[in-house]
Amino acid sequence: MQQNNTVTEFVLLGLTQDPLKEKLVFFFFFVFYGGIVVGNMLIIVTIKSSKTLGSPMYYFLFYLSFADTCFSTSIAPRVIVDALSAKKIISYDECMMQIFALHLFGSLEIFVLVFMAVDRYVAISKPLHYLTIMRQQVCNNLIFFAWIGSFIHGTIQIMLLLRLPFCGPNLIDHYCCDLQPMLKLACMDTYVMNLLFVSNSGALCSCSFLVLMISYIVILHSLKNHSAEGRKKALSTCTSHIIVVVLFLGPCIFMYTRPPTTLPIDKMVAVFYTIGTPFLNPLVYTLRNVEVKNAMRKLWHIKIMTE
Repeated sequence: MQQNNTVTEFVLLGLTQDPLKEKLVFFFFFVFYGGIVVGNMLIIVTIKSSKTLGSPMYYFLFYLSFADTCFSTSIAPRVIVDALSAKKIISYDECMMQIFALHLFGSLEIFVLVFMAVDRYVAISKPLHYLTIMRQQVCNNLIFFAWIGSFIHGTIQIMLLLRLPFCGPNLIDHYCCDLQPMLKLACMDTYVMNLLFVSNSGALCSCSFLVLMISYIVILHSLKNHSAEGRKKALSTCTSHIIVVVLFLGPCIFMYTRPPTTLPIDKMVAVFYTIGTPFLNPLVYTLRNVEVKNAMRKLWHIKIMTE
């Protein structure tokens, strides 16, 4: 429940107040968001349409692309519109919804990345039992758990934020609503609240990153018993996953595991994981994956032939 809240709307200061630079922000976000939607939707359609991409790895890749698209959509369209607006006003309710969506789909992406690591571990360490262990029902249960865990995480964030009183000023020194900027505006001592946020978001990012790094170390160690061709294929897949994990969770850990202070670099770090990583993910998974590229070629060849 809101407590002593006299603020009904916030003003986002954005990435810059310079009109010329705002045009560059518009162009940057418009191009990158367009690339995110096109790239991830291409992966989603390809996986859904292709009979050769029916393995658990592509099942999880489907949800990773979905999470990427929704995650960036919770931020980018608003930034694109605001870049052309003289005053970037967002209502209190919109702000809370944006934070909920940001953390819902952000945590969904983290869970999916963890399950993709589990899938690769089973595929490489227990190849003879892979289809038995990672059967469809198990994959469905894991994704169900990811949705439940993400919803709980997002709900906790919002329930904590709703307890913060905002009585002015209402200027958010950011291009979106998020935890650290909101803590800075609260009319109360936020030390304990920040500890709760760190124990929620910070712990989720840090623990997931640690689990993922350990799992990939174990996977890479187990490759010594495989053939040269098998090692090459497994290394290619695992390298892609490690790149995505570092690019996404590295900035998240920087943002959510520190005292309630804002730094000049925060906005650029946020740009990197809200726009940069979702844009790079389709490139990482398609350019380094022969099966996905072949499935895309086949899909578009069939569409061209039927037109």
